Amino acid sequence: MADPQSYRPANGEIPTNPGVYRFRDETGRIIYVGKAKNLRNRLNSYFADPARLSPKTYAMVHTAASVEWTVVGSELESLQLEYTWIKEFKPRFNIAFRDDKSYPYLAVTMRDKFPRALVMRGERKKGNRYFGPYSQAWAIRETLDALLRVFPVRTCAPGVFKRAEASGRPCLLGYIDKCSAPCVGRISPADHRALANDLARFMGGGAEKFIAQLTRDMKEASAELDFERAAILRDDIAALTKAFERNAVVLGHTVDADIFAVHDDDLEASVQVFFVRAGRIRGQRGWVMEKVNDSTGEQLVEQLLMQVYGELVSTMGTDDQASQYDIPPSVLVPQLPENKDQLQQWLSGVRGAKVEISVPQRGDKAELMKTVEENARQALTLHKSRRAGDITTRSESLVQLQAALELPDPLMRIECYDISHVQGTNVVASMVVFEDGLPAKSAYRKFSITGDAARDDTASMYDVITRRFKRYLAEQAERAQLASGEISAEEASEQSAKFAYPPNLVLVDGGPPQVAAAQAALSDLGIENIYVVGIAKRLEELWLPEDDFPVILPRTSQALYLVQRIRDEAHRFAITFHRSKRGKAMVESALDSVPGLGAKKRQALISYFGSVAQVREASFEQLLEVPGVGPSLAASIRTALHGEESDSREAPSNPAAEDSAKAQQQSI
Repeated sequence: MADPQSYRPANGEIPTNPGVYRFRDETGRIIYVGKAKNLRNRLNSYFADPARLSPKTYAMVHTAASVEWTVVGSELESLQLEYTWIKEFKPRFNIAFRDDKSYPYLAVTMRDKFPRALVMRGERKKGNRYFGPYSQAWAIRETLDALLRVFPVRTCAPGVFKRAEASGRPCLLGYIDKCSAPCVGRISPADHRALANDLARFMGGGAEKFIAQLTRDMKEASAELDFERAAILRDDIAALTKAFERNAVVLGHTVDADIFAVHDDDLEASVQVFFVRAGRIRGQRGWVMEKVNDSTGEQLVEQLLMQVYGELVSTMGTDDQASQYDIPPSVLVPQLPENKDQLQQWLSGVRGAKVEISVPQRGDKAELMKTVEENARQALTLHKSRRAGDITTRSESLVQLQAALELPDPLMRIECYDISHVQGTNVVASMVVFEDGLPAKSAYRKFSITGDAARDDTASMYDVITRRFKRYLAEQAERAQLASGEISAEEASEQSAKFAYPPNLVLVDGGPPQVAAAQAALSDLGIENIYVVGIAKRLEELWLPEDDFPVILPRTSQALYLVQRIRDEAHRFAITFHRSKRGKAMVESALDSVPGLGAKKRQALISYFGSVAQVREASFEQLLEVPGVGPSLAASIRTALHGEESDSREAPSNPAAEDSAKAQQQSI
């Protein structure tokens, strides 16, 4: 790795103007592109004390071998130049959004002499108008089929068009009036282009205007007794209404907005956007990105908007009105980007009208943002589960991990351990098991840690590993006794073999100290054929016992995804157990001192009121409503929770109430 000080420019050489900078590696390849309001301040921050750098920035500056910059006239110019260079050079340390699947679009090829309407996937081409994307191809095909009745534009491929033009006979759609048949001269190029423009305006948000105009024309035709034309218009209105109502109304009919949401973890982020036009969801799109740098949420949103709208601008055709439909007046995001003003200025310039970037705080827009966020969360979960569920991918990840750690045996079973606590209290540990790359949840175990073992993470790790593998050795000894006939099968079956299967690899959540503790526990037990590795959260490094340097897996390797998934599952399992234990401890600490209040009545109180806080707020009369709680116990509860002395005024004032309470107690 290169020393950043070896290529650090002199402080006086770096200008204080806005600009864009590029880091290059030793081969001259650009590995990172960034922008700055003040180049000197920004670049100096990369050459500060390495201990102060975030892990991914640390990796970037030590991979680079040189840095260069370009001064520009304004922050807006730096924003545009940064996007251009990121798109051109695709630096490995810049955020790169990629579609989580191939979405279908309705495209209108406005660049052609006779524009064609078709369903397309993949890269957008310059000069075409795109609408969508849609989650299902069949939905947009049905929509297009309905629209061709009103807007009979060409849909055929170039080869079909040329054959029809040469033969002088249109295709079937031309005979059933779902194509205006420009191939045989039934419509002029100008009139056909007008039809294509009408279709684009309808899809771009003008549906209600078209339907209203056709309704007026139908009424006029009916008033003039032209019932045949009125019937045709009626059917056209029905077709347009069917296509229009395919999209749910989510906001006011005047609202045009793009709504973005992000859900991420340590390695990846999922982004979803809903395209709302005239209050209806007209399309949806998703991306999954690898987090190769330490961008904040604000920076991530900025890069997202630059990529999404930058792609759109680069593919925009000569149609002056295209940008008005593709870029809405409102862009809703989960966090405001750092360069909000410059982004708004850029988008407003492209659109030709004001564009506002904002975070919805309340109302329908905030509720819709929650829906988009849920879609982003589910998309990331689906992305990970598909990767984990693929047997080929699982096999590849296990082989990669075995090779990276130089282990002699295939990794058929991996156990991962994680310690969880809050400032040293309620210390617990989790053990999760993955067999053949899949979680074996029936083999999960949880441990409570007390005494000296709870003093720090290393002592806790030593304790957990020791306890787990002591059980393993005991069950192995029992199996040997069973095989030799020293004990019978009936005697052996009394103890379940929970820990009988040893792992090929023990994965611990932590760095060298936790790895050393786990290895020491195994060595003290005389176990030598089980390998230990730790995963540190700093750079997702893998630490082997007594190694001075970690194993760094490639960020795109399936082995790293597997290790991260196992670690996250152990962390989730530990946190769940810790929360349940902490909750029980809170209940016990508050109610355990109440005289006469046993476990069942304590549980009855929590079930009735919902929490200890609600029990504390309950009045004397409300406590009496709980089955099993009489006047004296209710008074004791209030004394314990509020420090109140028993007061005879709180007791029932008439014998009937007292008898009722006693009868209730006896019935329990």
